[in-house]
Amino acid sequence: PPPPPPPPPPPRPPPRRAAPPTTRHTRGPRPATSRTPPRAHMSAPTSPSPSERRETAADSGTGVTFVGSSMTGGGDPVSISWAQLHDDARAVGAALQARGILPGDHVAILGPTSRELMTIIRGCWLIGAASMVLPLPMRMGSLDVFIDSTRARIRHGDATLVLIDDLLADFYVAAEGDPPILSMKAVMPGAANVPNGDAIEIPPHDPERLVILQYTSGSTSEPKGVMIPDRVLSANIDACAEAAELTARDVMVSWLPLYHDMGLVGFLALPMTKGVDLVQAAPQDFLAHPGNWMQWLSDYGATATAGPNFSWVLATRALKRMTDLDLSPLTVALSGAEPVDPNAVEAFVAEASRFGFTAGGVFPAFGMAEVAIGGTFPPRGRGLKTDTVDRIVLETQRVAKPVEIHDPDELNLTARRLPLLGRTVPGLEMKVVDPETYEEVPERHVGELLLRGTSVTPGYYKRPDATAALFHAGWLCTGDLAYLLDGELVLCGRIKDVIIVGGRNVFPEDIERAVGPLDGVRAGNVIAFGMEGYKGKESVVVVAEVRVSDTSGDLDAIRDRIHHRTLEVCGLPPRDVMLVTPGTLPKTSSGKLQRAKCRDEYLNEELALSE
Repeated sequence: PPPPPPPPPPPRPPPRRAAPPTTRHTRGPRPATSRTPPRAHMSAPTSPSPSERRETAADSGTGVTFVGSSMTGGGDPVSISWAQLHDDARAVGAALQARGILPGDHVAILGPTSRELMTIIRGCWLIGAASMVLPLPMRMGSLDVFIDSTRARIRHGDATLVLIDDLLADFYVAAEGDPPILSMKAVMPGAANVPNGDAIEIPPHDPERLVILQYTSGSTSEPKGVMIPDRVLSANIDACAEAAELTARDVMVSWLPLYHDMGLVGFLALPMTKGVDLVQAAPQDFLAHPGNWMQWLSDYGATATAGPNFSWVLATRALKRMTDLDLSPLTVALSGAEPVDPNAVEAFVAEASRFGFTAGGVFPAFGMAEVAIGGTFPPRGRGLKTDTVDRIVLETQRVAKPVEIHDPDELNLTARRLPLLGRTVPGLEMKVVDPETYEEVPERHVGELLLRGTSVTPGYYKRPDATAALFHAGWLCTGDLAYLLDGELVLCGRIKDVIIVGGRNVFPEDIERAVGPLDGVRAGNVIAFGMEGYKGKESVVVVAEVRVSDTSGDLDAIRDRIHHRTLEVCGLPPRDVMLVTPGTLPKTSSGKLQRAKCRDEYLNEELALSE
């Protein structure tokens, strides 16, 4: 069972920033003592529909506060209740119905994280339409690729209507075969011809009707849209809330983009359905100044937040320069969406502990769009727990043999320290199988992770081939290599990314993390992949973003360090070490490194090499 809740922290002094101006909902930065035991767990209602539950939650007195210059136009934070957002969404829903949107239709939305975007998503759900929140371009230099991939998703997803933010309207021009395109503002309350919210017609509840069509990062030619029907979304929201021991007294803070499942489901649908206070910022305001995230956590007495591994690295750097924060209420600091690096976690704890954060607040988890968001959660309050295993045995025998190593240099070269990611959330079950035979393997034996249960997607939209490949005998095949330890999940890497070198199954993350800290290399911006070499034997290519400094030496010196570190990690010298300019490695819309695309750029000689 999870440990008992921690006692409430002592009362904090008044916040250092002014409370947000009140509209209909009054809530400024709140003292940590507002979250007090006992922690009454939220029950999972079974009779009301998800829409009815969100309407009930809207009357809970909680709501959302918008912070950061991108969300507020440079002004003070703005707070509204979930009830007000719900009322605005009714008008949006009525406006969409007036334009012919019916239950079961798909509405594509292209816009930055904003109050308007959140309201439109809610409006779609009210009328039984599925939201398709489209990714924004990662870099302005790749606009052609962004336009092509956006159009491919819109058309493949059979969008009936496309809503675009005015700031992006010039980037996406309608072409023959596109559905109608409207400004997002055209369906918001107060716009011309937008009906009153009372005009909305709420359709009967259909648990199988799609509420989210979530497109995964992939090639332009074959987009994959994960289908999330109402029953799956509702089941995963309840499961995540129960597993994280979420209560109405929690305060969630997010800068995550709403086109990513962690932002859309974990930090919009969940607090909206459960009636939990949310503080919402824009991704660009975090990325421009990562310290903003830590300040928002402190100002609002946040108890729960989340981010991928790289964001915690940025936050750690920012904390070194910060003072006068209070992070003591934070008991769910979730790290997910990309592999969790124990060294990065411990570095964050070391810095954040100066401001009252306790190590038990670390929350390494596993999730994927194919289960809405939450797959496995650790107990709240436990913190990081790792398993140190022999690297050679893991790579040659696929067995996680525990070892004890205290020398950090030896640890990096001969062992792997892997985080335990908890047990499946309620309603899901998991097993690890041999990827070839699908026979279940014993504990500490590495195989493919399979999932089954109430939160699992029915498949990919209009992709019967991909859907068939996704399942085996009713189990969802995740494509992740993993093992179980005392019933908890330990991830090793992706099957498709494993590099077979000299009879060893080398995980690219090991090379990337070993190379990242080298002088002159941009940490978190290294990609390793396999290439077929002499006599069909696979070899390693390393591509790293670099920046020459006074201490790094020239490019040849940086390349030499990368060469030797790769040799130390995988036992064979790399076939190639490519040094590229900062900001040019291919990444998904959520910031994940794209190894396959990088490999293509290498083969096509399209890498932006440093000179």
